[in-house]
Amino acid sequence: MTISPWTILYAVLTLGVLGGAFGGVLAVASRIFAVERDPRIEEIQSTLPGANCGGCGFAGCASCAEAIASGAAPVNACPVCSGEQTTAIAAIMGVEVTPAERRVAFVRCAGGSRAGRKYDYIGLADCQAAVKIAGNGPLECAYGCLGFGSCVKACKFDALHINALGAAEVDRDKCTLCRQCMDACPRHLIIDIPYAADVVVPCASLDKGAAAKNNCAASCIACKLCEKNCPQDAIHVIDNVAVIDYTKCTSCGTCVAKCPRKVLLDIHEDGKVAPVAQAGD
Repeated sequence: MTISPWTILYAVLTLGVLGGAFGGVLAVASRIFAVERDPRIEEIQSTLPGANCGGCGFAGCASCAEAIASGAAPVNACPVCSGEQTTAIAAIMGVEVTPAERRVAFVRCAGGSRAGRKYDYIGLADCQAAVKIAGNGPLECAYGCLGFGSCVKACKFDALHINALGAAEVDRDKCTLCRQCMDACPRHLIIDIPYAADVVVPCASLDKGAAAKNNCAASCIACKLCEKNCPQDAIHVIDNVAVIDYTKCTSCGTCVAKCPRKVLLDIHEDGKVAPVAQAGD
């Protein structure tokens, strides 16, 4: 059977006309039903650091940018942004930045090798894995840092390391308070404190005095000498461990000097944690 050239030409023209018609319909529909995207979103996203750490509470920088542009999040929602970046985002949104106190992560444990051991752990170097072993991990202290670095692995800013004692320690100058380390710690030892804080309590043990003393050489024994001698009423023993109220603390160092076990520490300007000598030493 022979197909006429005119038949082929007619089919091609028909398809061409139909294709053009459908394309036109789609073009018109795309304009009619188009969802306008706030141009500020791309500007804000380009200003964000692009770490996608989740510290802002959103899935990533793109989601954070959308939330800021829509007003669902403040211009300083990103904890990783520098002051200049936050100011730039505020300028895009046409608002002023309200200065916020910088806060950083802090590990409430200085035990490490000074904590007693129930057994030698041989297994995956991961805190989540270690706490699943019999007895909630190898440490005598059920509240101490296991030292296997789950928080270190979670930190995208190289702000956490395992120190010489075998406990996690935060580099305050690198910390962005993205909170990934907090989520990674199975014992919830990591909290946030003011960057400007000088005095810290690197202990989270809820054990009573005798038990805490036996379990770790660097534990708070709830003797309350710090509480009794603080002139600002800024430190109290709560659930057998000293807790500082930084809204009252003036960094006078009285509690550090009075602590009989030198558990309370003064963070020096070099960022390292070191004990301060007691009065009379």
